Amino acid sequence: MVVVQASRTGSMGSREKSTGWLELEGSDSQKGLRTATLGGVSWATIGRRSVVLWTSVFIPVIIMIVVVAIEKTSSHTNMWFYISLVFLFTYNVMGSGPIDTTLGFVSQPLNQSNFDIQKPYNLPVDQRYNFFGEVHKLWVFKTDKPHSRKSKTNPRTEIRIRGYDYSSGVWQFEAYGYVRSDTTGVCIMQIFGSKPPKASTTMLTVYNSSLYYYRNQVILSDLYNKWFRLNVIHDVEDNNVKVYIDGILKHEGRVRVGPHIHHYFKCGVYSQKEGSFYMESRWKDIRIFRLHD
Repeated sequence: MVVVQASRTGSMGSREKSTGWLELEGSDSQKGLRTATLGGVSWATIGRRSVVLWTSVFIPVIIMIVVVAIEKTSSHTNMWFYISLVFLFTYNVMGSGPIDTTLGFVSQPLNQSNFDIQKPYNLPVDQRYNFFGEVHKLWVFKTDKPHSRKSKTNPRTEIRIRGYDYSSGVWQFEAYGYVRSDTTGVCIMQIFGSKPPKASTTMLTVYNSSLYYYRNQVILSDLYNKWFRLNVIHDVEDNNVKVYIDGILKHEGRVRVGPHIHHYFKCGVYSQKEGSFYMESRWKDIRIFRLHD
């Protein structure tokens, strides 16, 4: 599904009314959304087939307009002006900068009851988790117990999102994350649920100041001690996951799943191989979205 949003800017909106035929704008203050204003209308695109839509529909139409304009002018200056205009507009809209990944999605209500804290089973919650000033702080030690007596997994302190398990549709996790510089060998976010014997559809791990998709692809370098916005979109029917950092696509690929698998989102710290003795991550503004039907 592709969602194309058009909104006429005015003096009452977040931007001043556009007076030119084409105006390239900067980043939105909250989402870092880059837009191109054409004839006073701001356009933004999102969706797994946005590139197909642009290459098969919009770009050919724009090129046809340019060709007609070139045929009606003998000025080489005007010709290059029209060509440059097309490339500028297309380059900007097709993702040269950050986009708002939540366009077309519906935000789901969340409160503290949706945050199930999974922590070492022998410790009270407040010894591995606190929530202060809108920030969830989660930490764990490599020598800690697993989250249940029966579990043989590594120690963890994670927020398990309750109330929004899913097995179909397109879902999105959004949050601002922060990782301390003494933290490595840890999973900080995952989409749980996969075809056995695997347990997860997606894992984002930290090793030596870099964020990885599992351990295969670097998604973000130099992530320590700074906030970043994370958006993870899971299209169940297409077996596809996209990972965005600060509105920029960093990973897209097919995922390993089976029929009737139930998924849910988690974030925090979950010790992995070569994990540090102490692991900590912080999260704020956690949101869950579902693609509008």
